[in-house]
Amino acid sequence: MSNDPMMQRFSGLFSATAPLAQLFTEAGFELYAVGGCVRDVLLGVESETLDYDLTTNARPEEIERMVKPWADSTWDQGRRFGTIGCRRGDEFFEITTFRADAYEPESRKPIVTFGDSIREDLARRDFTINALAIKLGAEPEFIDEFGGLSDLMAKRLKTPLDPAISFEDDPLRMLRAARFLARFELTPEPELLEAIARDHERLAIVSAERIRDELDKLVQVPVCAPGLTFLVENHLADHFLPELPGLSLEQDPIHHHKDVFTHTLAVVDKTTPERLLRLAALFHDVGKPKTRNFVDGGVTFHHHEVVGARMTKVRMEALKYSGDDVATVVRLVELHLRFHTYKMGWSDKAVRRYVRDAGEHLDRLNELTRCDCTTRNAAKAKQLSKRMDELEDRIRVLSEQEDLKAQRPDLDGEEVMAQLGVGPSRVIGEALEFLLDLRLDEGPLGKQEAARRLDAWWKERGGAEAPPNSSH
Repeated sequence: MSNDPMMQRFSGLFSATAPLAQLFTEAGFELYAVGGCVRDVLLGVESETLDYDLTTNARPEEIERMVKPWADSTWDQGRRFGTIGCRRGDEFFEITTFRADAYEPESRKPIVTFGDSIREDLARRDFTINALAIKLGAEPEFIDEFGGLSDLMAKRLKTPLDPAISFEDDPLRMLRAARFLARFELTPEPELLEAIARDHERLAIVSAERIRDELDKLVQVPVCAPGLTFLVENHLADHFLPELPGLSLEQDPIHHHKDVFTHTLAVVDKTTPERLLRLAALFHDVGKPKTRNFVDGGVTFHHHEVVGARMTKVRMEALKYSGDDVATVVRLVELHLRFHTYKMGWSDKAVRRYVRDAGEHLDRLNELTRCDCTTRNAAKAKQLSKRMDELEDRIRVLSEQEDLKAQRPDLDGEEVMAQLGVGPSRVIGEALEFLLDLRLDEGPLGKQEAARRLDAWWKERGGAEAPPNSSH
């Protein structure tokens, strides 16, 4: 290995990739580590996973032929893009043929052409900081054809080629710019901004799935506010998340920010960078513009959580999020004000209903609620934090007495039908709802007491005869 101190930083990379480098060299091919695994070593960033991006002049079928006997497992979902993946032990490798991606003017899918030159491959990378490579093998070599190292050190965001060419090849790179400038605190070059100003409408040809995936990556950057601001200021959000720039038009006297957008950025960055929690923070106030009302010289946003939940569902479905993801984020948006409805203290009944409504999202809801307090009024902030502490204490105390996560009626449907002497019908659902309300109000009753209360309820309804729709 070279005595160059910079090259010595890559000792871990060389060790992990040495067997693969030997396989490719013996077969007459070149193999390079490229992109993030090179960039992050230079920055001293430790990866949470042992993932390596490699590139080669071998074609996909040749890559697969070489790695299959060596790897513990392989996969080829990215074959049409030239990528074969494999795993050896705890280490994962994605090996891609030198390539150039481009879009036809109205196409939603990139055209993939394979190349034979590492320089050609690096020229088609998104940004110079990702167009860095290390030739692997007995004599490793650092490849920096486009000044990526100096840009990384100077915190510049540039494209290897003219940005107009780069964004024409793949318009999604305009969104990626937001993520990289936020993650590494970079400043975009003026030419890059000019190209986005000219070409941002080309984002319309990119599939919703690719945009969704890029948004997910952005919101998981520890401090993502600069990236979100970039999307709004450069009219990129207009094409896939128009609710976001819409927030900048609304004054928000409640939080003493100049607008709801600024407040939203503050909430997002305060939350743990977990994907669904961050998305809930991003969407939590999108209903404010539609619910704004001026009253007695002030501004109100009554029921903005309900309106916002509906808007969130529509937007996330348009971005092709899974049903589970949509349900989680919509529920958090819908419930993010629930805490503020309990101003006179937390009764057992209130705690049970709060926990039941939050369900599996309780921890996320509590964190979102805490982070939503961005007031500059220190006394008010302290008071809200204290109330949240009290709520969480009440949840802990009550959880020690009963299972709050399994709040069900004391009788199930079969037991209710047997007790009332009726068959399946609408009234059974009403009876279960009555019993659940008792459970939430009073805690566990036990089957005997629940049956007694159910009989009294049935008698009050005049239930001597079978109810309508009964099959009894």
